[in-house]
Amino acid sequence: MLRLSPILIFIVILFSSLKEKPAGLIDVPGIIPAPVQMKSTKGYLQWNKTITLVANTESEKSSASFLQAFFSAKNIQVNIKSSSNDKTKITFSTISDSQLGDEGYKLNSSKNGVSIEANSGTGLFYGLQSFLQLVSLDGKQFPFVEVTDYPRFAYRGMHLDVGRHMFPPEFIKKYIDLMAHHKFNRFHWHLTEDQGWRIEIKKYPKLQEVGAFRNETLVGHSGPADKAVYDGKRYGGFYTQAEVKEIVKYAADRHITVIPEIEMPGHALAALASYPTLGCTGGPYEVGKKWGVFPDVYCAGKEETFTFLQDVLDEVLTLFPSKYIHIGGDESPRDRWKACPFCQQRIKNENLKDEHELQSYFVQRIEKYLNSKGRQIIGWDEILEGGLAPNATVMSWRGEKGGITAAKQNHDVVMTPGNWCYFDHYQSDPKTEPLAIGGLTPVSEVYSYEPVPKDLTSEEQKHVLGAQANVWTEYMATTDYVEYMVYPRACAMAEVLWTAPQQKNYEDFLKRMGPHFKRLDAWDVNYARHILKDVENANATSTK
Repeated sequence: MLRLSPILIFIVILFSSLKEKPAGLIDVPGIIPAPVQMKSTKGYLQWNKTITLVANTESEKSSASFLQAFFSAKNIQVNIKSSSNDKTKITFSTISDSQLGDEGYKLNSSKNGVSIEANSGTGLFYGLQSFLQLVSLDGKQFPFVEVTDYPRFAYRGMHLDVGRHMFPPEFIKKYIDLMAHHKFNRFHWHLTEDQGWRIEIKKYPKLQEVGAFRNETLVGHSGPADKAVYDGKRYGGFYTQAEVKEIVKYAADRHITVIPEIEMPGHALAALASYPTLGCTGGPYEVGKKWGVFPDVYCAGKEETFTFLQDVLDEVLTLFPSKYIHIGGDESPRDRWKACPFCQQRIKNENLKDEHELQSYFVQRIEKYLNSKGRQIIGWDEILEGGLAPNATVMSWRGEKGGITAAKQNHDVVMTPGNWCYFDHYQSDPKTEPLAIGGLTPVSEVYSYEPVPKDLTSEEQKHVLGAQANVWTEYMATTDYVEYMVYPRACAMAEVLWTAPQQKNYEDFLKRMGPHFKRLDAWDVNYARHILKDVENANATSTK
């Protein structure tokens, strides 16, 4: 019995559901995200019953295996060879071209076949993704093109919050597949929250038994406590370490690094409900059943808090090989610390000025521990308060100010300001949309984002690693709704991060989205359709 490796399943899932259509190319206006350079000429290659893939190295064979699965799903026989004289062959080649860097590629096709060239397996993989966006839906035709491509930013991120609502591993894999197809390379997995602890920690089983479940969930937006309405349904779950390992490997096969987030010192109610002595008051605590910011946080004065967090991080490090570990650091009130004798004693013993510096002490202590393990911390821009940890990277979410400040202090930055990068915002008139947290961020707004602030000097700009779209799920209880909120906005964000500013053009993006929606249909993605009319208008204009 033939068993496909996880890396091949990606292609089978994508193309086995594609509907056959009469011979003839699909519309081929381009690739998303737009490449550095693309030229097309009249004509196309046509394959019928057999095709030869040429590959030699392991990375070349890996990409060839993707295509083998694709063509097999189209009943086209494939032979993988080390060389071939076939005119319709597809050749994968590892080259040395400084222009392409680690993730760039060249994709060329003519009457003599197709070639995908890159310096690395990652580049070959991205060349393959572009191939899959240009090949006809029946798999039998490919246009004559010349593509040279490489990304603008090294960090191209998508985030998913599974603390408020969690989703099955199969959906996480689909989320990763869609990321890979759009050339994202960082998956920020938000795993712990006030409303649920979602990762198995073997040393602390109550995190799964207690912290992973809330008694009920708020209905609608938060309001006065005496008027809150709850659904009365127990909700929760967690990912086992085996499931986490499988997902991390699945992502790595698709050249995506998974960055876990373990929130601290705030957003910790689920952990405190599990182990009350970790808080300043000792509880009792309850896993959060409504949204917002809560006063109860980890006690910064007790040594057992740091013992617990270090033990948790030790297990996290065995699951995630990523350079970065996200520690949150956002929205952590100091009320409990001000009244806590343990925290006040810590401030005195460490010669700290106030609770702001106590937060800095907390973050720096965790940073030193992770640095000792060969890792680095990344956190939301609140970690700047009280003094930034020496080696920390900042995610700027409260506008761009935090990122600018961090870059000017020679710290690396990932830009993720809410106005452009928060996909929990409404996409259209809230009166016509499903419930969301608020705000308004249509596709055009996402596309307009420029991650490098003008306030930075050329040297400071080098600290901007890239940007990330964030998907907070307070109001996203289903996978369909997550997809609705993410796509096609993620397509726009992909182009913001990959494509050079001078290559970007929103009208051209809309034209390319026309055929691209057919790809999203093939994935059975429940994408929002707000821009379909704009896409139709853009294509109508181009044909006049």
